[in-house]
Amino acid sequence: MLSGDLTVDVAVVGGGVAGLTVAWLLRRAGKRVVVLEMNRLLTGQTGQTTAHLTELLDTPYSTLCSDFGEKGARLAAASSRDSIEQIASLVKALGVDCGFQRVPMFRYAETDSQLRELEKEVAAARKVGLQASLTRDVPLPFPVKGALRLENQAQFHPRTYLLALAERLEKEGCLIFEETRVVDVQDGVPCRVVTDKGTVLATDVVEATTTPLNKLFLHSKLYPYRTYSVAGPLEAPLEAGLYYDSQDPYHYIRPQRIDGVDYLIVGGEDHKVGTEEDTETHFAALEAYTRRNFPVTRVTHRWSGQVIEPADGLAYIGRNSASRHTYVATGFSGTGITWGTLSGMILSDLILGRENPYAALYDARRVKVRAGAKDFIQENAEVAFRFVADRLARPDGHQLSEVAPGEGKILEVEGKKVAVYREENGTCHAISPVCTHVGCHVHWNRAERSWDCPCHGARFSPTGKVLNGPAVRDLASQKLPEEASTASPITTHGEE
Repeated sequence: MLSGDLTVDVAVVGGGVAGLTVAWLLRRAGKRVVVLEMNRLLTGQTGQTTAHLTELLDTPYSTLCSDFGEKGARLAAASSRDSIEQIASLVKALGVDCGFQRVPMFRYAETDSQLRELEKEVAAARKVGLQASLTRDVPLPFPVKGALRLENQAQFHPRTYLLALAERLEKEGCLIFEETRVVDVQDGVPCRVVTDKGTVLATDVVEATTTPLNKLFLHSKLYPYRTYSVAGPLEAPLEAGLYYDSQDPYHYIRPQRIDGVDYLIVGGEDHKVGTEEDTETHFAALEAYTRRNFPVTRVTHRWSGQVIEPADGLAYIGRNSASRHTYVATGFSGTGITWGTLSGMILSDLILGRENPYAALYDARRVKVRAGAKDFIQENAEVAFRFVADRLARPDGHQLSEVAPGEGKILEVEGKKVAVYREENGTCHAISPVCTHVGCHVHWNRAERSWDCPCHGARFSPTGKVLNGPAVRDLASQKLPEEASTASPITTHGEE
């Protein structure tokens, strides 16, 4: 971890796919680079990915043609292809066995109305240069109406790939500091990156985190969602490929061989962060969907991740608003590996003063009035609503006895709301429910045992430690009156 102050050419905040890729490209160009990671490498959102490498984006190409024009949609398609090829090139350069495999992609329809929509998307995809086709030959263990098929997509094991990249980076002189939390980024000449272990001075800074720090205007264009995944061994073969249904929210499926065993990975059940407490139901629904549709009788793995949806359907990659030397990469939607890699390509070019064909399209400072306007208004109205409504909402209870072991609840004690978590041994932890980002109230996430903020997606551990930005400070400790704590020991956590 970082110890003391440091001066470099470029400071990269975040050790996921975007951070490591931009660090690699800049280091290869001769820049002195440091990567600062809050936890351990790949324990954040990159470590939760299901690693679908595809040119098909979450936003339909028909929508992109309407909002960005045919030229913009063509650039979006070309950038996704270039990102996949960048990964393929790096896999070869690193000489790493990460299971990189070229596979077809299928977006399938199960109803006539879904098929009609897919026919439109096939036409739009072909219009922007993708080798898309409509097929009724879909290698699934159940009948479908048809599917959009794309050739030459890919899959791999992202953790193996990125750990090899990090190892090579260090050998080539890049500094990587884990367990170093960045608490402030100050644009200037030089920029100052303030951490809990010291300050880094840098000519340029890249914020390659799920959501950038303290950028409220940018946060108004980012919508945080939780997404869920399960995996289990296949009991009958399934052709290698990437599969997506056409439900809303959709499910994403692919097989993966691990230690000679074929597993099926299934993801979906997305919902806005902090809006649902009983998140166990999403895992249960996903497991039921998997068993109902595929030859999987037991689920051996399950996990969830955070997806940041952009307001207008494309990621925000480039110089941050009102900044000269601070760059951001965020809003990757469900294509985090491809857009994360693309971020490294675009940002390294910008910092090195080189032209990049995709920089203008993904410019982080853009405001598309028409594209995503309805979602922008709705999402930000919900933030304003949450800021007020959660303060007026009834508490979950008034006594510590109402908080079961392994559970978190918002209690009201002497007219003041307190977030209380009880450990399995009975010890209670009392913290403020006020998120340290902009002051919305956090909600308990039962499956992940975390406090989640529905406004901009910050998440905290049961004892109030930051898990996900944009918050950088822990939840404040909270003392309970002595009479409220006689039933159980109380521990206070966080910052005063």
